Amino acid sequence: MLDERELAIHPIVQESVQHNARTVSNIRALTASLFGVAAGTLGLESFPGFIFYFIGTAIVSGLIYALKADSDPKAYFFRPLADLWAGDMFGGLMSFVLTWTLFYGLCKA
Repeated sequence: MLDERELAIHPIVQESVQHNARTVSNIRALTASLFGVAAGTLGLESFPGFIFYFIGTAIVSGLIYALKADSDPKAYFFRPLADLWAGDMFGGLMSFVLTWTLFYGLCKA
């Protein structure tokens, strides 16, 4: 983890860390719903639909890493691996399933 000297040179500001986590959470919630619309419209069922979600989420994480975090997530997140790549992945899954089933039903009806 971080030692005392590193924290003195680069202090962690709790408000900034919370803001960054909230921003990533909002991006993931929005894109999860959009992926659900796309999966339902494409008519994906079962396993391919979930694979579509996880691949899409990985792409979004890569875009956040490259565009928002400037390829240096340690400067923006307390635990970069957990917060950026795996954080809130399953929280967006419910939004994905909700919009996926809605648009699947609308397109197949």
